[in-house]
Amino acid sequence: MTDATQNLGNYEDEAQFGDYVALLKPRVMSLVVFTAAVGVFVAPVYVHPFVAFVAILFIALGGGASGALNMWYDHDIDAIMKRTSRRPVPAGKVTKGEALTIGLWLSAIAVVMLGLAANWVAAGILAFTIFFYAVIYTMWLKRWTPQNIVIGGAAGAFPPMIGWAVATGGVSVESVLMFAIIFMWTPPHFWALSLFMNEDYTKAGVPMLTVTHGKRVTRTHILAYAALLAPLAVYAAFTSIGGWIYLVAALYLNAKFVYGAWQLWQRDDAVADADGYKAEKKYFRFSLTYLFASFGALLLQAIWVQGFGMGAW
Repeated sequence: MTDATQNLGNYEDEAQFGDYVALLKPRVMSLVVFTAAVGVFVAPVYVHPFVAFVAILFIALGGGASGALNMWYDHDIDAIMKRTSRRPVPAGKVTKGEALTIGLWLSAIAVVMLGLAANWVAAGILAFTIFFYAVIYTMWLKRWTPQNIVIGGAAGAFPPMIGWAVATGGVSVESVLMFAIIFMWTPPHFWALSLFMNEDYTKAGVPMLTVTHGKRVTRTHILAYAALLAPLAVYAAFTSIGGWIYLVAALYLNAKFVYGAWQLWQRDDAVADADGYKAEKKYFRFSLTYLFASFGALLLQAIWVQGFGMGAW
């Protein structure tokens, strides 16, 4: 092998820009950005557009920092699971040390800059969110209890509360309600995933509900949480952030979400195995649509009621 060929091989093994982007979990970050932006925009307080943009940017950066810290700590189980084996750290593109360093630095930058750009209440909630996801969920709950997703789901539920705090400087019933919707949505979303990815979790030793209690129990839990989520989500229509646009959307989306959970509950493993978990995969995909559409309806409602004089506009 010539020196030129050797150098080319080394270059190809080096991390590319896309690997560092992947380290920040951009798909998860998109959800963080959107729900945080809704929190800013539906708040009944004017926020300068530049401040709103910068605040959302640093909230997104904080979400990315959480992803990097998660990949640093979970590199061992990520390498075992088919779904995560191509992530930058287990794939050997980014070292564990780099992931940790990036995660810590981005965390500090995101929190400090959000505090300076908006307020320290929002920055404090962001700091707690990063800590909760990286330490409470990733280092403790995920490998210890089948309630990992239930309790750990709080980490993904904080962004709209942070966005609301950016605008108002505090916490209110409305921001807690937006938090609660995501919190209650998270378990059925991830349990649907675990139904058809159970083998991965079993190999990695992650105590998901499907691993510890079986798929029958998991299907029951999905239905129970979907049924509990529905009235909570509909109730938001009767608060200051709700209205007829959101009510119509919430009634449709939650009826479909609960009905889908009912269909999953009626299925058994033999049927699911035979069709490759088609219904479970469909429900998982719809759960993503459900959350984006629900918060999108909140945003449309606010625009309809207050026009472009609302929130950050």
